[in-house]
Amino acid sequence: MGILISGPNGPIIGKVGNIIGSSRNGKHYVKGPYKKRTGAVSEKELLNRKKFALAQSWLAPLKDFVREGFRGYSTQSQGFIAAKSWLLKNALISDANGLRVDPALMKVSSGDLLNPTNIAIATTETGDLKFTWDASPGASGDADQIMMLAYNIETKAAYFKTTGQFRSAGMDTLLLEKTPEKKIHVYAAFNAADRSRQSDSIYLGEIKI
Repeated sequence: MGILISGPNGPIIGKVGNIIGSSRNGKHYVKGPYKKRTGAVSEKELLNRKKFALAQSWLAPLKDFVREGFRGYSTQSQGFIAAKSWLLKNALISDANGLRVDPALMKVSSGDLLNPTNIAIATTETGDLKFTWDASPGASGDADQIMMLAYNIETKAAYFKTTGQFRSAGMDTLLLEKTPEKKIHVYAAFNAADRSRQSDSIYLGEIKI
């Protein structure tokens, strides 16, 4: 049974007759009932299914990070959905080796907040990651916080913080799980102090720990 919000002229939530109503991000949608498919699936459709499945799998360990990184991305989508759309349009490679995601082309955060200059990474004696950047004392965004991500694509292990040290600190450390020899892809971005916006992410390369 469906619910008529605000009376008969309002939006529908659920099923009313042959109409199904739903809502997402404050927008209301209606559609007809599901019809079982009888025709064959085309090669193009199969390829699109593979692309969606790959994007879903690649991003799954990062869902909590990209929810912050793609917060408020557009009026139609944000968070995980927006990150998946960005991946499909910009970071998915199809060549002789098949389908793959290029980590260097992927964004894990998107926004207009300015990043500090000279963001760099180094490994510590304990096998963790040290992030450094120009602190720019006195900048209006001194209280912005670094977002750090290290992603081991092979094992699907993600290590991250979305509320790291303040921009004014000029450094922070991301703790990694102590496992022998791993290759990780590293990203950094910044989150506004009031969470009103965030920066584009910067890909800092692949490193071997």
